[in-house]
Amino acid sequence: MTEHSISITVNGEKRTGHVEARKTLADWLREDCGLTGTHLGCEHGVCGACTVTIDGDAVRSCLVFAVQADGAEVVTIEGIGGSDGTLSPVQEAFRQCHGLQCGFCTPGFVVSVTSFLEQNPHPSEEEIREGLSGNLCRCTGYQNIVKAVQMASEEMAQGT
Repeated sequence: MTEHSISITVNGEKRTGHVEARKTLADWLREDCGLTGTHLGCEHGVCGACTVTIDGDAVRSCLVFAVQADGAEVVTIEGIGGSDGTLSPVQEAFRQCHGLQCGFCTPGFVVSVTSFLEQNPHPSEEEIREGLSGNLCRCTGYQNIVKAVQMASEEMAQGT
């Protein structure tokens, strides 16, 4: 198989490698970069567990080939929050509002919500529910996730 050279900035760090054309970004992040916070759920782009941002846009990394992200800026769940381990406003709100249970979907939700609030810092509850519609959770019933997004929005507004 032919391998392609890629260079991707991941969480602020330039990463290079050689990948087969068919290797997904999710698999490259997990296998080659050791960033296992990007979870693989459905592997069809439906559940949102593998959400990362590419150049600021939330995307399903199971649907993107690593070669497509060549030259891009990628942020995974490991890149959210402080380098000293402090939680981001979104992570802290999920913790305080009990917006997670088993935790499998949480990384995808946190990345999606972070991107969503950057684009819509003062969303209504309806906009939040619409913004969350691409992520699935089997445990929480979504009420506490919506509360977490509302809390994070308020916290982020106070910080600016």
